[in-house]
Amino acid sequence: MVNQQSIDLFNFIKLSCGVLATIGLYSVLYKETKFFRFFEHIFLGLAAGYAMVALWKETLYPQWWLKMVGQLDDKTHLPATPGYWVYIVLLPIGLLGYFVFSKKHNWLSRVPIGIILGLWAGQQVQIWWQTYGPQLYASMQPVFPTTWSSFVKPVTTGAGYTPEQIALINSNIYPSQALNNLIFVVTLLAAFTYFIYSFELKTKFLAGFNRMGRWMLMIGFGAIFGSTVMARFALVIDRMFYIWIEWVTSLQHLSGR
Repeated sequence: MVNQQSIDLFNFIKLSCGVLATIGLYSVLYKETKFFRFFEHIFLGLAAGYAMVALWKETLYPQWWLKMVGQLDDKTHLPATPGYWVYIVLLPIGLLGYFVFSKKHNWLSRVPIGIILGLWAGQQVQIWWQTYGPQLYASMQPVFPTTWSSFVKPVTTGAGYTPEQIALINSNIYPSQALNNLIFVVTLLAAFTYFIYSFELKTKFLAGFNRMGRWMLMIGFGAIFGSTVMARFALVIDRMFYIWIEWVTSLQHLSGR
């Protein structure tokens, strides 16, 4: 029977390997050394192995194998879904991709690539509309208020309004909403004018509008860059927590303190 001390020792060794790998990967901040290369190769090897397992479990097994052989019911062990053996045709087509390593028959690897690109191109039309269609609708905001009974939209939660009154409040555009929509529409149009290259913007108004759009884009890109930096800091904080909290706690626990 494994005692608690052996379990603590195993956890400490496991955490210590993670700490050593973390230090090895972050050593690239100093310079690229063989120490960093060693842990980089380990990381890439583990990532490749994980990708192969994930490819089978998340894609090939549910999307190809189960559809080809059918799926059994967990309780009765009887066929729950029929198998379509026509899916077996996908196997040789997919294996053609490995001919990329052959100098003589390299052209065969283009067959699955062409099929994938064709299917992907057809799907992109629908995906594009599903992605950007709602954005196009959302950009058409009303800029004129429909009521002046209140500058801001009244809070309906817990205010004792009837459903008819709540529906009326939600259907109206209040001045604060109209002002916010106006700022959004002006910003959107100004950003669009930055990408007008067909003719020269000679008037001061259009030139100033174009300059404002450039500033709006720079502010947006700056916010995206800032969020990216903060995401990297979040990863660093997580690694520091792993080293200074989890590993040190495991060390103290192993030493009996």
